[in-house]
Amino acid sequence: MNSRKWVNMFLKTLLIGGVAGLITSFFVKSALYASFFNPFDFMEVLMLFIYHIGFGLLVSVVSQTGFFAYLFLNQLGLGLFRTFWPTVQVLLIAFVVFDLVYFPYNAADGEVSLFLFILMAAAILGYGWIIAKIKARETNQRAFIPALFLMVVMTTIEWIPGLRTSGTDYAWLMIIPLLACNTYQLLILHRITGSQSNGSDKKTTVKASSKNV
Repeated sequence: MNSRKWVNMFLKTLLIGGVAGLITSFFVKSALYASFFNPFDFMEVLMLFIYHIGFGLLVSVVSQTGFFAYLFLNQLGLGLFRTFWPTVQVLLIAFVVFDLVYFPYNAADGEVSLFLFILMAAAILGYGWIIAKIKARETNQRAFIPALFLMVVMTTIEWIPGLRTSGTDYAWLMIIPLLACNTYQLLILHRITGSQSNGSDKKTTVKASSKNV
């Protein structure tokens, strides 16, 4: 990936994060928006827009940092575990999905139904599964597990600051832009590095950092 392609990807991911953050705020902060629309206060609404776009941009930077960290981690894992690396990733995915239910439920002290945490973990896993299937179809089947790992494990790690805040507002304001940015980066990477599938699992010329991601 040359510098021009990287900058283009960086800017587009920033844009996706900003837009996703703003759109998410319309639902999460609907009551706050309503208070400034009736009566209409242009400056307050504008400040809300700027704040949530800025927050989305910040989340986008977190997403991109995690994404490029995973490109390095994937190569490190391949070097250390070799053929066992996919198995290690599957175990880590299972562990993180369990943690998404267990730790938030304990932190809630029974105030939130266990079913809601199970539903949250299942939704992230299900969404990650769909994106990973798309990635595998567009590249090769070996990309499925790394893609699922990125969408579940890395997204959850990036989401930790939002999970630690009181209430659920910032958790929602983070997870939607994170998923949007990670999805875009994952599905665009093979296009800008020239590693698309040729309809089978034949060998293609790709850069080492994106071969199986």
